Amino acid sequence: MAATQILSISAPAVPDNYSPPTPSTSARISQPHPAGHRSLLPIGRAYLNHLRLSLHHSHSFSSLDKHLDAERERLGKLHENDIVIEDDLGVGDEEEAPELLELDPKEWKKQDHYAVLGLSHLRYKANADQIKIAHRKKVLKHHPDKKAGTNSHTESVYLAGVNQNTNDDAFFKCIQKAHEILTNAERRRQFDSVDPVFVEFEEELPTATEIKSKNFDFFKTFTHVFELYARFSKVQPVPGLGDIDATKEEVESFYDFWYNFDSWRSFEWYDKEVNEGSDNRDDKRYTEKKNKSERARRKKEDIAKLRNLVDMSLGIDPRIKRIKQQEKEARDAKKRGVVNGGPPKKTKAQEEEEKKKAEAEAKVREEAESAARAEAKRQKTAAANAAKKARRQQRAVEEGAPS
Repeated sequence: MAATQILSISAPAVPDNYSPPTPSTSARISQPHPAGHRSLLPIGRAYLNHLRLSLHHSHSFSSLDKHLDAERERLGKLHENDIVIEDDLGVGDEEEAPELLELDPKEWKKQDHYAVLGLSHLRYKANADQIKIAHRKKVLKHHPDKKAGTNSHTESVYLAGVNQNTNDDAFFKCIQKAHEILTNAERRRQFDSVDPVFVEFEEELPTATEIKSKNFDFFKTFTHVFELYARFSKVQPVPGLGDIDATKEEVESFYDFWYNFDSWRSFEWYDKEVNEGSDNRDDKRYTEKKNKSERARRKKEDIAKLRNLVDMSLGIDPRIKRIKQQEKEARDAKKRGVVNGGPPKKTKAQEEEEKKKAEAEAKVREEAESAARAEAKRQKTAAANAAKKARRQQRAVEEGAPS
C-alpha cells in the first residue's frame, strides 16, 4: 500500500569547513576475512556505519551501538508529531443508506456486496487492493467489539468519521460475507453474472417501439448497451460500436463479433439450496437437476436477449443505410460504365453501327491494298519486258557489226 509521510523538519546546510572522508587507497578496507577475501563497497548503510566505526568510535562496536540508539531516539522525538497519511485508493467512504444497515445476513444472496463494502462506484472493476482496503474500513467502523479512536500522534484515514459506539452485529456479518464472496474468484464471477445493478439495467433496455421514435439517439444508447455487455466476453478487448464515419469493414467486424459473442456469464447464483437437514439422496439429485435445468434456461434466454439487441441495432444502424446506398450507387455507375472516370457505355445499336463502319473501312483498305498489289505487279512486268527488249536489241546490234 502506498503511503506518504509529511516531515516537520528540513535538512540543515552542509558546514563550510566540511570535507568528505577520504576512503583508504588500499584495495581492502578491512582485514581479510578468515574464510577468504571480502571487500566492502563504498556505498550503502553498511559502508556509512563502517566509516562511523572507524573515524568516530575507534572500531568500538559498543560505542557505535550507543550512538545509533541515541540517534533513533532523537529522530523519534523529532517526528513524533508527523502525520502519516495512507493512500485509501478512494474506496470505502460511500454513504450508507438506512436500508443497507438493516440487511438480514441470512439473506446474503439478495444483498449488493459491492454496496456493503462501499464499492458501488467501481463494482466489477474493483481490484483486490481496493476490496481489501474497503473491507478494512468497514471492519473498523462496524466491528461489534471495536471501539476505534485516534491518538495524539497518528491519524489514519481509516478512522475518519468512525462511529465509536457502533454495535451492528448483523451488518458486520454482511460485511464479512461480502468480503468472502468478492475475494473468491469463482463466487465473485457468479455474483457479477447477476449483479443487481446490471439486472436492473436489463429491465430498462430499449424496446422496438422506443428505438423507432424520432428522439432516439442510436449511438449514445447502444454504445452504453454494448459496453455493459462487453464485461461478459471471454475474448478481450471487445470492439466498440464506433461512430457514424466508421468504414464498412469496421461495421462488419463489429456485428460479426457480437453475432458470435462468447459469454462467460452463468447463473449458479440463483441455484436453490438443498433443504437443511435433509439426507435424502433423491432430494439432492432432484434439486441439482432442477438447478441445472434452470441455469440452462436462463443462459438460453440471455443469449436470445443479446441476439435480439444486436438485431435491433443492425436494423436501425444509420451506417448500414449509408453503406447500402454507396454500394447501390457503385452498381449503377458500373452499369452506366462510369467506373473510375471511364467513357460512357455504348448502346447495342451504336455497337452494331460501329461494327458495320469498321467492316466497310476494312473492305476499302483491302481493295486499296489489292489495287496497289496489281499496279505493282503490272509495273514489274512492264519493267521486265522493257529489259528483255533491250537485251534483244543489244544482241542484234552485236550480230550486225563487221567482224
